[in-house]
Amino acid sequence: MAATPVWSVDPRTGKQLRRVAVEATPRDVDEAVRAAHAARGALADRAVRAAFLRGAADLLDAAADEVVEAADAETALGSGRLTGELARTTGQLRAFADAVDEGAYLDIRIDRADPSLSPPRPELRRYKVPLGVSAVYAASNFPLAFSVPGGDTASALAAGCPVVVKAHPDHPATSELCASLLRRAAVRAGLPAQVVRVVHGFGAGLELIRHPLVAAAGFTGSVRGGRALFDAAAARPVPIPFHGELGSLNPVVVTPAAAAERAEEIGTGLAGSLTLGVGQFCVKPGLVLVPEGPDGDRLTAALGKALGETGPGVLLDHRMRDAFVAGVRERSALPGVEAPVTPGPDGEHRVTAGYLTVPARTLLDGGPSYEVLLEECFGPVGVVVRYDGPGAAEVLGRLGGNLSATLQLSAAETAGAPGPAGELLAQVTALAGRIVVNGWPTGVAVAPAQHHGGPYPAATSHSTSVGATAIERWLRPVAYQSVPDALLPPELREGNPLGLPRRVTGR
Repeated sequence: MAATPVWSVDPRTGKQLRRVAVEATPRDVDEAVRAAHAARGALADRAVRAAFLRGAADLLDAAADEVVEAADAETALGSGRLTGELARTTGQLRAFADAVDEGAYLDIRIDRADPSLSPPRPELRRYKVPLGVSAVYAASNFPLAFSVPGGDTASALAAGCPVVVKAHPDHPATSELCASLLRRAAVRAGLPAQVVRVVHGFGAGLELIRHPLVAAAGFTGSVRGGRALFDAAAARPVPIPFHGELGSLNPVVVTPAAAAERAEEIGTGLAGSLTLGVGQFCVKPGLVLVPEGPDGDRLTAALGKALGETGPGVLLDHRMRDAFVAGVRERSALPGVEAPVTPGPDGEHRVTAGYLTVPARTLLDGGPSYEVLLEECFGPVGVVVRYDGPGAAEVLGRLGGNLSATLQLSAAETAGAPGPAGELLAQVTALAGRIVVNGWPTGVAVAPAQHHGGPYPAATSHSTSVGATAIERWLRPVAYQSVPDALLPPELREGNPLGLPRRVTGR
């Protein structure tokens, strides 16, 4: 059987740019995983791992023009956006190198033996070890930061796990270019190039999750695709952790007091967040609860004005464009749903931004067909729900898990004692992994305290895909009981020869 070619495609025109690779066969996937597995021992040296991560960042920065050009040709995201994304990508590689040097991620805990306790306590020493080969499924909307050199890859390598990336079909040339830079950095650091491998093709993704030597997986994408892989990971003879970041509606609640205080500011800010990256951010505000009345009218007027001034954009591929147009059409056809600024097609390749609006009571009482308004529509569209009285809380009560939830509060609500605003905060805390007050969810800072995840269906685990604690995805704890010091791993020995942070008998 002839190999299936993988083409780089220009989303601005739909034309094929060049043949990049071929889809991996089951044999190809097996070879990639086994080669990565064989290389795992080389990643044991923390200093070498840190040097590798910094070297990869340096090579990506040095090739910035080539990387950005390749990514823009395949995604139409623009050089400005992609230059910033590359900086984020190399920044997180360096941040994980710093975390490896520090060693706190090992979570070393030592409880000394105490025979006076009842029952007596033996000597216990605990730390974390890498799981093994990690499968990473690249995202469509971030060809760098959530793709081959992105956060899942960086955190897995930092943990000491070789990585096999299933490249996204929207940016295969960018994926191959970045993979070559990572492999070059590995060799320069004294590691086998096989610590990073890339495979292409839908079938390769399924083969990868089922391979017996794959020990964990990270995914960013749709609910449908992520759930299929999650189920496959759980159905294996030996199930593995599957850290999936799936769909998210990212609700925004505007209180009546906030709307009265700064309706125009909120409406304009919402338009900017909703259309950032042509509405293709996983934290795009897709559902906005706005109070009924004149203040809500001022807000939506400002939203409509700003959206009307936003030019058309190109989505990542024509399949996503078709899904966006169909999704808007399905939602707009529901009785009671209006489109003050109609989103939709603009010529053969572009789309325009807009928003839909519906009364909260119509949404709540409309039956199963209205559930689609509570699902993510990927692209530059949001649903504004006009509420009165308890309607906002009722709508929130219908939502599943989300990556983020945003509250727009008045100055008095942010400064006063806990009251309705505090109750609202408690309600959205149960729904989301990140809570934003008087800001917008688009833009996820890469920082130690960040959490990018949330209750299902936003994610399939309680881990984060952004920030230093993402390294925990690829580790498991091991406790040693009454093991002689000479036999312990160096990280746990009494003299602390590696100078690592540790908690000893609770201190």
